[in-house]
Amino acid sequence: MADGLGGSAGAEPGAESGAGAGPGTEAGVAVRDLGGGVRSVAVPIPDNPLGYTLVYVVDTDRGPVLVDTGWDDPGSWDVLAAGLAACGTGVGEVHGVVITHHHPDHHGLSGKVREASGAWIAMHAADAAIVRRARETRPERWFTYMAAKLTAAGAPDEHVAPLRNGPRRRSTPPGLAPALPDREILPGELLGLPGRRLRAVWTPGHTPGHVCLHLEEEHPARLRGHGRLFSGDHLLPEITPHIGLYEDPDDATVTDPLGDYLDSLERVGRLAPAEVLPAHQYAFTDAPGRVRELLAHHEERLAGLLSLLQQPLTPWQLAVQMEWNRPWEQIPYGSRNIAVSEAEAHLRRLVKLGRAEAVAGSEPVTYVAVETSP
Repeated sequence: MADGLGGSAGAEPGAESGAGAGPGTEAGVAVRDLGGGVRSVAVPIPDNPLGYTLVYVVDTDRGPVLVDTGWDDPGSWDVLAAGLAACGTGVGEVHGVVITHHHPDHHGLSGKVREASGAWIAMHAADAAIVRRARETRPERWFTYMAAKLTAAGAPDEHVAPLRNGPRRRSTPPGLAPALPDREILPGELLGLPGRRLRAVWTPGHTPGHVCLHLEEEHPARLRGHGRLFSGDHLLPEITPHIGLYEDPDDATVTDPLGDYLDSLERVGRLAPAEVLPAHQYAFTDAPGRVRELLAHHEERLAGLLSLLQQPLTPWQLAVQMEWNRPWEQIPYGSRNIAVSEAEAHLRRLVKLGRAEAVAGSEPVTYVAVETSP
């Protein structure tokens, strides 16, 4: 998901003026013809403030290829099928599916599309590994892992208790049985889309295997810039994606997702596409300008956290005091877990930069800002 806190993942909305206010309507579903053999279908996400995932339909010489597929829900499937019909094609004609990242609002319907059409599914290896792990790991293992992580982060017992009881409440949490991909997306490669030039750009941060897809063709409206960029959740016009820890019950590697994301932003900014086609909200221009906004936002956010860390805080305590798009008391249970993960990712970045450190002997671990010379 792009975020878990009502549309902003802890960030204030940006100030872009987009290329459109949202998807249009054709044949009773939200479909937009973006020109040059590219259309979008707004596939709904049930009970989520984001509203929908923009699934892109790219014409090729072998049939349509989808960029993402949407949430696995009967209503969402019906909208996707109707949207493809409005585009003059059908699910059974889909040649391939390119997944920007493994989250269920992007990869959820991929298996059903493949069953209906025989289409291949392509994904970066890092996210494909997460898909395999999700399918192989028992739900009880995930609940135990998350309970231990939240306890270590300083979460109170009343918050952790439902996770300990999770296996009895729900046998299979959402997203634990996603479709295995058939093909691996290699960074920098041209994907095998007959008649098109679609190049993969590895943009880790939101997930370790997130990719943007650069359509290296002249913009149909001849806008200034270099082609168009399917940006997934990496670059959105008004919200920032959730940047949390890469969760893996069997891997203790200390990662730096926020550092990955910031580096990836700069890489995308240098592409300078004429237009960005994101997975949520609407198409927009001036990718370098939006990148500069997001880099400045995260630097300001890190500076604000250093102010909070003048006293030792656990990740949970830091999350409670961080600025979100609503008061902490109004943030739902699951979104609080996401908020703590985001707080931990920011702490990882500050520690790596030498601007914060763990307090020796603290349990649960607390962090404090490191005094720097003027």
